[in-house]
Amino acid sequence: MAQTAAPATAVPAITPISLKAIAPWALFFGVLMLVLLYFVGAEQGATAVISGEGVHEWVHDGRHLLGFPCH
Repeated sequence: MAQTAAPATAVPAITPISLKAIAPWALFFGVLMLVLLYFVGAEQGATAVISGEGVHEWVHDGRHLLGFPCH
């Protein structure tokens, strides 16, 4: 009759991750995304944190891709 060559393996138990474990990482990545959004969307002109056009030139294509005007 049909026999299998591979032995049966036990399925590992899946343990849920608590909200307390996820919260610091979610906060970190949320703040990181807000900082990146600021530099792509608003870092120019009167609200500029860094003077000059360096940051604007680095994020110029991403700015247009996301629909932010800059000209």
